[in-house]
Amino acid sequence: MSNSADWRQRLYIIIFHTDTPAGQRFDSLLLMTIMASLVVVMLDSIDTINSQYGVPLLALEWAFTGLFAVEYLVRLYCSPKPLRYAFSFFGLVDLLAVLPAILALLFADAQYLLIIRVIRMLRVFRVFKLSPYLRQANFLVTALRGSRQKIIVFFVGIATLVTVYGALMYVIEGPAHGFSSIPRSIYWAVVTLTTVGFGDIVPHTPLGQALATLVMITGYSIIAVPTGIFTAELATAMRADGQLEHDCPNCHKDRHDPAAAYCNRCGSPLFSRPGNTPDNTH
Repeated sequence: MSNSADWRQRLYIIIFHTDTPAGQRFDSLLLMTIMASLVVVMLDSIDTINSQYGVPLLALEWAFTGLFAVEYLVRLYCSPKPLRYAFSFFGLVDLLAVLPAILALLFADAQYLLIIRVIRMLRVFRVFKLSPYLRQANFLVTALRGSRQKIIVFFVGIATLVTVYGALMYVIEGPAHGFSSIPRSIYWAVVTLTTVGFGDIVPHTPLGQALATLVMITGYSIIAVPTGIFTAELATAMRADGQLEHDCPNCHKDRHDPAAAYCNRCGSPLFSRPGNTPDNTH
């Protein structure tokens, strides 16, 4: 019984930890296997290659699926809390690495879902310990949360604007010029407002062209608004993170600039120095 527990513990350290040579080798091998499986999926999507090497590629795909299935089961076996792992982010990603191949037995088009395995490349953050990158990603999440309400209001305003533009263009141009319905006219307004301009629907009347010009100018005027909102929130998040989590010994203000030596509220020294004790009597 003890040997079984020791074996599970050893597997857990190898599979879930990256601070050991064995764990790093395992995760590096896993990443290479994931990359190889992605190459197989991409090659299989090319008709000329699939017609000549379809059977070997299928065999390789099933081999990769078997490996990933065994890996998933081993993770469940050695995890101290199997259910917690199964419903965690990486647990669900590991399951998605196996399910598409099984679904492909029932649905032919499901084989292209195998490309979902690219999500497993997120494990590279664990292997190479790129925690600074994950920390920087937290700034993006904080900025998105902070700007969520402003961006929602912005998009509600844009949705109202394109609806008005689309309805006007439907009235001006009509079905004779391709604006066969208000939804289709709204589609044209979105394409024009975002400066994409597919050109599948174009106004022909002078009044319609004048409205299109107004839509284009509006698009250039507002296209930077969400970027500005997000950038401002991102700068705020990074500026807040750069401040010291340090209480002033006198007034107990809890945040100060990184280079600050004195409290910007009461002027007391932030750091005690030999022979220099903050005077709290004044």
